[in-house]
Amino acid sequence: MRRREFVTLLGSAAAGAAARYASAQNAAKISTIGWLTAQQASSLAPFLDAFRSGLAELGYLEHRNFEIEYRYGDDNLLRVAPLAAELVRKPVDLLVVQGAAVPLVYELKLPIPSVYVFSGDPVVAGFAESLAHPDGNMTGLTFMAAELNGKRLEILRDVVPDLRRVAVIANPEHPGSQIERAYSEETARRLGLDMEFFGTATLDKLTAAFAAMDPHPPQAISLFADGFAIQNRQRIIDFGMKHRAPVISGWPVFARSGAICSYGPKLSESYRRLATYVDRVLKGARPSDLPIERPTRFEMVVNIKSAKTLGLTVPNSIVAAADELIE
Repeated sequence: MRRREFVTLLGSAAAGAAARYASAQNAAKISTIGWLTAQQASSLAPFLDAFRSGLAELGYLEHRNFEIEYRYGDDNLLRVAPLAAELVRKPVDLLVVQGAAVPLVYELKLPIPSVYVFSGDPVVAGFAESLAHPDGNMTGLTFMAAELNGKRLEILRDVVPDLRRVAVIANPEHPGSQIERAYSEETARRLGLDMEFFGTATLDKLTAAFAAMDPHPPQAISLFADGFAIQNRQRIIDFGMKHRAPVISGWPVFARSGAICSYGPKLSESYRRLATYVDRVLKGARPSDLPIERPTRFEMVVNIKSAKTLGLTVPNSIVAAADELIE
């Protein structure tokens, strides 16, 4: 849905939304939060729990002083704009936007404030002049910690004997992926690794990348985390296992799906922190005055079972540092 169509869909409801928000700062009222994502409900259940816990710690009790209106796109980005229109008409006091829905909501220029969790770089994506200066009526948290890509290559080097060749599989359209690539290339040079980059924004390109790697497979794969990678993680991990090339990525879901290791932001903590943004906006803060937050806590998940299948030994130092072991 294009912006012009979206504005038509909202009609008079959108025109009155700003006034509704301005009058919504009465502490006695029940605040209504719109939860909007392009993903399926099941994929976000643990993070939604963390978000609710964060709200509870700040004194918010669901069905007593706040309600959440949930809208899920079920992995269909085309549903995001109509779902956003529903929430504006409802109305809600603010939106909490997750993942791939964030750029779409930004383009709609909604009259109500939004806070978000976004895996990409908000500055590269155009949501902010800098992390300190969000743009428009949106702010939130980013999972982007591009420097960790170097650490993940170091982990692969420590796990794979005589590691020389690494493939990077990444969605080049994901905001910040070029920064992640730069960190990876710098670390690869320092470690003496040959790194080949495979841009995979679509399933066809992922299939083509597999075909290109088949004749001379890499010794390991570094997978940049984003929504496309999550949706296709099993294909990628299975390809790596077939060629005895361990996969590493940034989020626990990859290690729990068979990647040898994940190391990156502690996502549950970010969703818990998201509650503080909701609290401040409901109390009258403007999103543009709330700096975008980067991850501050990280977690490592090591899949010992996958390592054994590949005949690899994970060093004791990595095992000891892991937050979770899959055996």
